[in-house]
Amino acid sequence: MIRLLTGLAAACLLAACSEPAAGDAQEHKADATMAKNTAEVPAPTPGAVDPVTGIALPEGFVATVFARDVGFVRHLAVRADGVVYGALRRMQDGGGIVALADDDGDGVADRSAYFGDRAGTGLAIHDGYLYFSSDTEILRYRLGPDLVPAGAPETIVSGFPSQRQHATKPMTFDDAGNMYVTVGAPSNACQERMRTPGSPGLDPCPQRELQAGIWRFDANRPGQVHGKDGARIATGIRNGLAIDWNASAGALYFATHGRDQLGQLFPEYYTAAESAELPAEEFHRVVPGGDYGWPYTYWDPQRGARMKAPEYGGDGKTVAEAGKYQEPLVGFPAHWAPNDLVFYEGEDFPEEYRHGAFIAFHGSWNRAPRPQEGYNVSFVPMTAAGEVAGPWRIFADGFKGKAVLASPGDAAHRPSGLAVGPGGALFIGDDKAGWIWKVRHAGS
Repeated sequence: MIRLLTGLAAACLLAACSEPAAGDAQEHKADATMAKNTAEVPAPTPGAVDPVTGIALPEGFVATVFARDVGFVRHLAVRADGVVYGALRRMQDGGGIVALADDDGDGVADRSAYFGDRAGTGLAIHDGYLYFSSDTEILRYRLGPDLVPAGAPETIVSGFPSQRQHATKPMTFDDAGNMYVTVGAPSNACQERMRTPGSPGLDPCPQRELQAGIWRFDANRPGQVHGKDGARIATGIRNGLAIDWNASAGALYFATHGRDQLGQLFPEYYTAAESAELPAEEFHRVVPGGDYGWPYTYWDPQRGARMKAPEYGGDGKTVAEAGKYQEPLVGFPAHWAPNDLVFYEGEDFPEEYRHGAFIAFHGSWNRAPRPQEGYNVSFVPMTAAGEVAGPWRIFADGFKGKAVLASPGDAAHRPSGLAVGPGGALFIGDDKAGWIWKVRHAGS
């Protein structure tokens, strides 16, 4: 049975049940409006691209290439002793997970090992276990003192639908024993004929029943089955691949991939240039029971409004029904592809970064005839209560390796995974060339 949590009781499961003061609510609304309506990309990250690491960082930050050529690294997790784990999109050296240790503390891995019998994306450490997901199940390994877990994994959740699009199952955990899992939509826009010009959308969209949302499971109970166990807490999310629990705010957040091909599928409403800039990649705080609009709507970052999708009667000008769908905290530029999200609570970076959100953008593929964009790690300043505290900005740049990129296949690197180490360093993983960077602040 699928359960969709609604109301105050559900909200108390995700965040404290106290009501914000009126002044705080107004300030939050103003901050969110300021951030989400920003349609222009901020100025590039200051400084030249470092010839060794290949990336540009704000003044005062330094980076090392922690590892090279370790496989198509998707998400990352860092153990309390500094061992770094990376989920691999494809098997390498007989394993779907790579473990890396920096024994001499110079910011470069000295040892590596591979394990696991399947590839995947989702990866997280929780309560002494390493959780890992393939496209159809979530496993966990008991961590010990060695680089590689000694025992076989146990299956926590199985039964996720097989699908060719948006099949990854990223997960995150709260402090009450709950695991939150994104289940992506198996299509671009729930059309009757997938990615076919002019094809209308299925109404209602049946894909939202078991997909296109976020589910909550018991993090410690093996043998759960999607569709029978767990509770759906949010729907209308095309591919919320970037997901993290904000411990400071006591709330769940995600960034989702917006739909593709508005101009190709509905050229009567959108030019190629408009299609390259629509729709936004949305960053949200989860409201239990909330509907985030897919496939019926999309967020227009130029208008700062939620629009009706053309598959459902939209024409590029018609605003969606007011109050029915959630509005984003931030509407990032189109097609940047947010692949991971982490909130910073470390001690290494300056205070302005505390509580803020880092988002890894994998980079676009369908902005032609304009150059492909994204391929960076951006930062959203936030308060301890989880409110947006100012305009977002690009933190780490230069991954694509060239100023103008026509095809994603020509990119040198594509950021995909993020993790904060025990000392507060930020690790960035890349699923194009298989690099991992370690970013620190020089003053620490």
